[in-house]
Amino acid sequence: MGDNKSPSGSPKENPDNDSDANPLAKDDSSLETIVRKFQDSMSLKKHKFWETQPVGQFKEVGDSSLPEGPIEPPTPLSEVKQEPYNLPTAYEWTTCDMDSEETCLEVYNLLKNNYVEDDENMFRFNYSKEFLRWALRPPSYFRSWHIGVCAKSSKKLVAFITGVPARIRVRDEVVRMAEINFLCVHKKLRSKRLAPVMIKEVTRRVHLENIWQAAYTAGVVLPTPITTCQYWHRSLNPKKLIDVGFSRLGARMTMSRTIKLYKLPDSPVTPGFRKMELRDVPAVTRLLRNYLSQFVVAPDFDEDDVEHWLLPSENVVDSYLVESPETHEITDFCSFYTLPSSILGNQTYSTLKAAYSYYNVSTKTPLLQLMNDALIVAKQKDYDVFNALDVMQNESFLKELKFGPGDGQLHYYLYNYRIRRELKPSELGLVLL
Repeated sequence: MGDNKSPSGSPKENPDNDSDANPLAKDDSSLETIVRKFQDSMSLKKHKFWETQPVGQFKEVGDSSLPEGPIEPPTPLSEVKQEPYNLPTAYEWTTCDMDSEETCLEVYNLLKNNYVEDDENMFRFNYSKEFLRWALRPPSYFRSWHIGVCAKSSKKLVAFITGVPARIRVRDEVVRMAEINFLCVHKKLRSKRLAPVMIKEVTRRVHLENIWQAAYTAGVVLPTPITTCQYWHRSLNPKKLIDVGFSRLGARMTMSRTIKLYKLPDSPVTPGFRKMELRDVPAVTRLLRNYLSQFVVAPDFDEDDVEHWLLPSENVVDSYLVESPETHEITDFCSFYTLPSSILGNQTYSTLKAAYSYYNVSTKTPLLQLMNDALIVAKQKDYDVFNALDVMQNESFLKELKFGPGDGQLHYYLYNYRIRRELKPSELGLVLL
């Protein structure tokens, strides 16, 4: 179980990446192709660690005789290793209490300075403390799954990995899983091979709660993605995005034409479009459960989950819905979360404010119109860019609403659960933070 996705904006907008012009571009992302390219480029470099883990292996790709479901059966709880794995002598485990302001600040600083950067080292994720508390404390979370590594001498936090519990439906099976995230090792300790020990340790602690499966994402290819998604970006503040090198001025485009191209109305156009409130939780839960039932892999949300993950929280998550002015029925819903990036080495700007599309459900309002309203409120709130993966039905609005494909891909993985064939992004109903 691991995680190191491309950052924030990082899969930067790539105007040369015109998939219309190249009809083969789409097919290129099939798992076999990715695996082949990957094996060629790594001259069959072995994933020493992952080959020992219960995950789909590259050599199994395309073998439809393998059964779907758990790869290894659960071990009796009495046989799960009771004591933590050994760390190099200078380091020790610590459990990070995210309720503590001091610990939260320490985790925030470790991630802010050492977490995922884009390939050109121009942007680095900058998760806020409020965001980390939200991401790591869902209903019935386990504090023991918020794992730090400290230097024994200074007690400074030098590495971090987390899990949170989730119920994820795979076809007709609802499976208790851990969502693994925020694997981060201090830049100076990258040679210490801490990550595999940390992954084994979080796995051990998850097993102690009698949970045997997990979900995670990464920006790199490991054995073996269940699907590979692409980030798309919609400029909201094109001048700033171009100034900081997130996007480039298109060929034959001037700055003023670009600003005009991305201009949005001042306020949402859908009658009855408003912010979600606590009283809306039951209606939103019904809408969302009904919508997510069509996907092969999706979360199994109840009202407590919806209240935690989707009730608006300033600079963390924004949710809007459409309430019919006539019947007062809640018919549509959209949401996005806030994940800024630090802009590295720019004199004028230090932060890129990015919104990430989360869960969106359209029943009466066309999805295109609903998402255009989401862009309008994001612009009103001073976001610079709106990012979306091509999961669920997102593909239907991306080009039309002037999103451009990024140059980053996000691979989704399940631990100790086999899916017989690679999914299309549109068959995935799961967004991991």
